[in-house]
Amino acid sequence: MQQIPFVYSNSAKWRTLRHISFWMLWFLFQLLLYSFSPSPVLQQQPFLHRLLITSPETLMYLFPSIFLAYTLMYLVIPKLILPGRYVWAILSAMILVFITAAMSAALSMTVIDHIRHFNANKISPMVARESHPAFYVQFGVAMLAGLRGSITVGGVAAAIKLMKCFYERQQAALVLEKEKANAELQMLKAQLHPHFLFNTLNNIYSYTQEVSEKASGMIMGLSQLLRYILYDCSNPLVPLEKELKMIQDYFKLESARYDQSLDLSIQMPKTSDHLITPLMLLPFIENAFKHGASQVTDHPWISLAVCINNHELSMKLINGKPITGKKLSPGIGIVNVRKRLELLYPGQHELVINDEKEMYIVNLKIALTTGPTELITTVQHGADQEI
Repeated sequence: MQQIPFVYSNSAKWRTLRHISFWMLWFLFQLLLYSFSPSPVLQQQPFLHRLLITSPETLMYLFPSIFLAYTLMYLVIPKLILPGRYVWAILSAMILVFITAAMSAALSMTVIDHIRHFNANKISPMVARESHPAFYVQFGVAMLAGLRGSITVGGVAAAIKLMKCFYERQQAALVLEKEKANAELQMLKAQLHPHFLFNTLNNIYSYTQEVSEKASGMIMGLSQLLRYILYDCSNPLVPLEKELKMIQDYFKLESARYDQSLDLSIQMPKTSDHLITPLMLLPFIENAFKHGASQVTDHPWISLAVCINNHELSMKLINGKPITGKKLSPGIGIVNVRKRLELLYPGQHELVINDEKEMYIVNLKIALTTGPTELITTVQHGADQEI
């Protein structure tokens, strides 16, 4: 996209230059068009003189054109066309075109008419005193001229905006595909010898059963967590119940390090037939331990509440943090999850993170889909038989 920054860049410099260039070209086009007007007053003048005479009215006509172009580009296209509300988009565009035509007609019969009379009096007083058509005839002709001009500039502006939007969507899809390929590559690297990993954990688990019940429980939890990450997370969507079960296992593993000193409050839905992108919630939990519980020496605490309402997942995660007097960086994990939310749930999520003085608050909402969980298959290659 940055290969042609003048066309596609969203930086303020290139956007300003792009818009100024567009309106300058449109002004020159209209100026040339009006200079060839069949008016006998203009036809008597040299070409350059005609350009000077018509330049004020050309400039005045830019204002309704600007109104139409920007309402189409920044209201109708992003709010109606891109979301697929085509009927409302057509009706809105038609209304805006007629409003623009009426604005052009009003300008033509007031300010511009005075400018034309002023120029005509200077050039040919006899022609200026000629009778004019009735008001409704003048207004009808001005409306038709305004419709022609508004449709032209609106069509050109909308075409440019749509081309840019579709190109950006195409680039976003390519970026998503590239990131997906990189993620799959990283997952393949992590899956080089999963059987060796699980068999080793199985052996350690068998040795620790008689030595330490707590250690064997932690190995069991680690095994279940790794199995979920290695096998289930290869699917684009997983049952929400599995994702929440993985988070509970993660809490158990992490809280084992604190010897009952960690205050945990966890609320989760008991059952759900919803689906979610795997590992979408875990980075926030990791962040709560990394920048919260592990840094607090006196009474660390974490509160997690997850609920489902009308196919929308709401998660509120709060954790205490050390009072350092400075803002802590949320880490690369939160940055990555923001990108994943934008790519996988565009317009279907809301993420608000508040870094308060004594706590870190995450509010996340995601619109989920539902489906038969039996269609979300996982190929475990016999790993379920281990541990």
